[in-house]
Amino acid sequence: MQHRQVPHPSTGDGGSASSMAALADAKRGKKRGSYNCGRCGLPKKGHSCSIDGAATPTDSSASTADPSPRQQYTHLRRALSFDDGEVKRSAGVEEEVVVEDEEETGSELGGGGLPASCLWEVMRRLPPPAMLAAAQVCKGWRETARKLWRAAEELRLRVPASAQVGFVGSVLQKCPGLVRLSIRMESVVDATMLACIAFSCPNLEYMEISTAGTAINRITGDELGRFVADKRCLKSLKMEGCSNLGCFILCSSSLSKLWLSDLHSLSKMAFNCPNLKEISLDFSQHENDSTDLTTMVDGLGRTCPRLQNIHVASVRLSHAVVLALAAANFRGLRMLSLLLGSEITDASVAAIASSYSNLELLDLSGSNITDSGIGMICNVFPETLSRLLLAVCPNISSSGIQFATAQLPLLELMDCGMTISDPNSQGRSSEENDDCESQHVSNSKMHLIYQKLIIKHNRLKKLSLWGCSGLDALYLNCPELNDLNLNYCTNLHPERLLLQCPNLETVHASGCQDILAGAIESQVYSGSAGVENQFPSKRLADGSKRVRVPYFLSPQPSEYKMEKAQKRRCTLVRD
Repeated sequence: MQHRQVPHPSTGDGGSASSMAALADAKRGKKRGSYNCGRCGLPKKGHSCSIDGAATPTDSSASTADPSPRQQYTHLRRALSFDDGEVKRSAGVEEEVVVEDEEETGSELGGGGLPASCLWEVMRRLPPPAMLAAAQVCKGWRETARKLWRAAEELRLRVPASAQVGFVGSVLQKCPGLVRLSIRMESVVDATMLACIAFSCPNLEYMEISTAGTAINRITGDELGRFVADKRCLKSLKMEGCSNLGCFILCSSSLSKLWLSDLHSLSKMAFNCPNLKEISLDFSQHENDSTDLTTMVDGLGRTCPRLQNIHVASVRLSHAVVLALAAANFRGLRMLSLLLGSEITDASVAAIASSYSNLELLDLSGSNITDSGIGMICNVFPETLSRLLLAVCPNISSSGIQFATAQLPLLELMDCGMTISDPNSQGRSSEENDDCESQHVSNSKMHLIYQKLIIKHNRLKKLSLWGCSGLDALYLNCPELNDLNLNYCTNLHPERLLLQCPNLETVHASGCQDILAGAIESQVYSGSAGVENQFPSKRLADGSKRVRVPYFLSPQPSEYKMEKAQKRRCTLVRD
């Protein structure tokens, strides 16, 4: 039997401590490393890692977010969460590990002389790649990182195109208590990814899979149905790029929110989710889409009676679908969004108004309703409706918009983009219109085409008039308005613009004439001028005229008022 040589401890006093440490290491022996690759998670034997240094999860530079905004691949959130704080929070941070509860770290040192509690607070703010890199610094940092992973309840992760499923699995296995997961995929999404998530996150309640760039979602309807059925705790599911589902049957007693986008030609859709409260289905805008939306709505009425928010975007929307929706009789329906339905008319509005009288949000963008339909909306929802979106509705005039704002006192958001448009204007895209001037039309034609809009409302906060090229004059008296969109209002005259909105914070004026932008600036920036001369006037002794009190005798405005006026300074956005 072979014996390992153990070094004899030195008898010197100065090296006794180091000698004892060396002896202890020798007795313990050398610890073996991991059998898996630290970059992609695959076995090291016979493995050549294809992930370069820029995509290595342990590289701190990988934490730099893609400069492209998150809104380019999250296009479902327009209606149901138009003003939702959760969307703003998720759009601002690309990758993050969120820890809700702090563990008991005590007063011990966590590494590098830092207290464990201080190191915890620093490392909990790192994105996942930086967290993996920090774990390699020393033993104290590695232990703190391990505790952070185990305590994490929410993870937002970006998976580069060169990464493999093993990388996602290696990260998810570090978080056994994960409840919320948001993954941005830049590669292929398939059943293997779903299986990896199902195995690594047994307590998952909220899952979102976003696709970016050339990413492809190959998940089929059967695979998605099995995943939803197996995850007994799943409450929210959001998935993009669902063009390969074909057909699906979703059965879940816990699912309350479902968002699916890029759907196309579904042969069958069945939902057996009794606790489902919000559903968003975004179909592709291809004319050859063969999805039967009427049958789908009938099924929703039978199996999902608790629906409160419904969003459907499809060119297949018609009056028959609206009639099926009215017959479903969702008693708790509060938000209804039916986009791109060119066959939705005033009769459809009458069906909606007769069945659902408590709507808080109504979005019929892309429909063919007229001012008569707006009249029915105002008669039925004056006490409940706070958000009305009627973009790209060519049969609505400025009179209908004015009537809506006058008859809906609770209105806080209104979108009328591309509604008051000039039929003679060319259909250029927003990029092509950056350097183009507005069209010159005759005065007679201007009298027949161009319209004026007068809105006076005490609660309106957001108004969107993007692409209203037929708008000639605009007068706004909205004290609570803070966001105004005038992008590509190319024929709006500067001398016919009046903005009496003291709380206005942002004005979008992309594609507008320079003279119009100057008029907007002169009106929205005049808030600071109101504090400039607030000194009283005084009549002379003979009573002939009033003169201004000298500067040193008059009370000066307080610093608080000056700061408040500066904070209200509006921002003009021009791309």
